[in-house]
Amino acid sequence: MAAEEYFTVQVDLILLDGPLPYNLYINSAGDSGRVKFIRVFPRGDILLSDDLKELQRKYVQIYLSDDERDDFVQSLVKSSSVAIEDKTKVVKDSAINYLDKVFDPEKEFSTEVLEETIKGCRKNVENMVDLITDEDLSLSGLQKLIGNLSYHDFYTFDHSVNVSMYTILILKETRPESSKDDLTLAGLGGMLHDIGKVEIPLYIINKAGKLDDEEFAIIQSHPVRGKELIETQKKELQGVDFETIRDVVFQHHENYNGTGYPNKISGEDINFYARIVAVADFFDAVTTKRSYHTPLSLNDAIGIMENTVGKKLDPEIFHALKATVSDIGTIEKSHIILPDDFDACQPHNKLPIKDYDPATQDHNLFEKNKKFGKVKVSKKKGS
Repeated sequence: MAAEEYFTVQVDLILLDGPLPYNLYINSAGDSGRVKFIRVFPRGDILLSDDLKELQRKYVQIYLSDDERDDFVQSLVKSSSVAIEDKTKVVKDSAINYLDKVFDPEKEFSTEVLEETIKGCRKNVENMVDLITDEDLSLSGLQKLIGNLSYHDFYTFDHSVNVSMYTILILKETRPESSKDDLTLAGLGGMLHDIGKVEIPLYIINKAGKLDDEEFAIIQSHPVRGKELIETQKKELQGVDFETIRDVVFQHHENYNGTGYPNKISGEDINFYARIVAVADFFDAVTTKRSYHTPLSLNDAIGIMENTVGKKLDPEIFHALKATVSDIGTIEKSHIILPDDFDACQPHNKLPIKDYDPATQDHNLFEKNKKFGKVKVSKKKGS
């Protein structure tokens, strides 16, 4: 049987004056190299401020059981006394904890590990949905919160969590009638969209520079690898639609105009949630700080994405994203663009931005799409 795991908790995030939804522990082992956790305050009892001060006086650090992590996160998200910055950090750290279980190169990957990761991620995404919905976050508000958090050494962790949160926000705007289950399913697809990267060598994922052709071909295989991993899950999990998750994982790099990969499908043939994740994926790739390039401003990011609408991105979904921007004023069409083959998985020491020439670009676009919208009518014989 696996040993129970514990994690440290900020004392000022422990809830007071109500039934505590988790147990509190301390490490009673005198030797710093050993651990022996004992409970010092029971779940369900009311913790008062004086009780907490006494615990702080006696013990250097307070711990929670990993089995109660979700109860801790949920209680914070629902608390009116906790700052939104703290809520976001705890939700994100919790999600990274679950992703770490499946991406950890020191642990043997198995379907059981994947199953536990998916179950944990789903619970965490439910907390994300509550956070985004209860706080009524706009795109700019969420992006600012994410931008103020320190980023993890392994970019895939941060990126997956960010994409999940943006996906929830975009679906909420695109389909206001979406249920919590709908938002959770979409967010889970966003969280797991890069799951195929567990089979990609870390030196490729973490390379701080342009990949060569062979490396890029390997990383482009991650949607297929991810689909195959999801298909290994034969066991039904409550609240998890594996068919939808599989399609999101497999199709999130398909482009709206059919130029993406792996199957070059287009338009509404691409799963709706996969189209949302593609928008969230692009947005996070150009706005989130990496160790090796400076992100675009929110204004530039929206403007540059607008130049890809109908090509990379679904027009309806992009405009839903744009509509959530509440506080940066009017956005003009950007005079900078990214190449048509820009891929969020391709690292760049500097984003490959180039100037936008409306005369040339718009003419080329017109020539390429001049038959768009025309309907071919077959004449009947004798008419």
